[in-house]
Amino acid sequence: MSTESGELGGRRWRLAVEHTTVFSYDAPVRLSYNETRLLPTDDIHQRTVSASVTTTPGAHQQRYNDYWGTRVVAFDVPDAHSVLEIRLDAVIDTAAEAPSRAYEEHIAWTDLRSRTGFIDEFLEATPYTKANGELAEAASSLRMSSPAETVTAVATWVNNTIEYEKGVTSVHTSAAEALEAGKGVCQDLAHLTIAALRPLGIPARYVSGYLHPTVEPVLGDAVLGQSHAWVEAWTGGWWAVDPTNLLPTGPRHVVVARGRDYADVAPVRGIYAGSARSSMSTVVTVTRIA
Repeated sequence: MSTESGELGGRRWRLAVEHTTVFSYDAPVRLSYNETRLLPTDDIHQRTVSASVTTTPGAHQQRYNDYWGTRVVAFDVPDAHSVLEIRLDAVIDTAAEAPSRAYEEHIAWTDLRSRTGFIDEFLEATPYTKANGELAEAASSLRMSSPAETVTAVATWVNNTIEYEKGVTSVHTSAAEALEAGKGVCQDLAHLTIAALRPLGIPARYVSGYLHPTVEPVLGDAVLGQSHAWVEAWTGGWWAVDPTNLLPTGPRHVVVARGRDYADVAPVRGIYAGSARSSMSTVVTVTRIA
């Protein structure tokens, strides 16, 4: 998926997204500082119509783009509180992915090796995406005649290898651990795809966002949506692959952030003063409105 700006093309949707995260503490806490990466991005396939992040208790916000280009909303809550609610309300125009580039339009292995210097960060292993012996061996066996064919082969292998199941892994699970478990969620499938592509010399980055769960939704019907993760690979240009669903990204996908792995794009992170224990709940609602 390109990150260039321009007119939306293809089959356009307008989606409304509500994402509410609630932190509950078993005793009042104070001086909490938080960062959110919830605001949708804008590119050739997506345009934000409106977006806001609100908090309860209210707090002064600072906004900036981080190193990876993600829109960050940072805030601190100086007063004692037992509950912190963070809510995103956004309306986004999305469009179908541009017609898939034919494999012959992607660059060859020899060209790939000579043209990836500017994105070396997406070739390096991270704690989430380090390939152990088993994973490296599997990746090597998936090398096809071209980088683009290899991306498709890797995504297909990941989809066939990891059974989608919640509760088996956590946000701290690495690709190698997910492979060993044989089960996981979209974050795990994205990390495993990246971990298999990078040792082959294919730059790959982690994408976080939302997915409307219905292929043909009824206009105006609010449904439980999903925080979602997929991958963009560089084979002469960035293009997206969703290993969890094994389908092209399109109007159902909303991009929020891109980075090396989940650690770069975590939707909410923060610290607080006090010894209270916390629990978190999250609800995402997605509505196609046009």
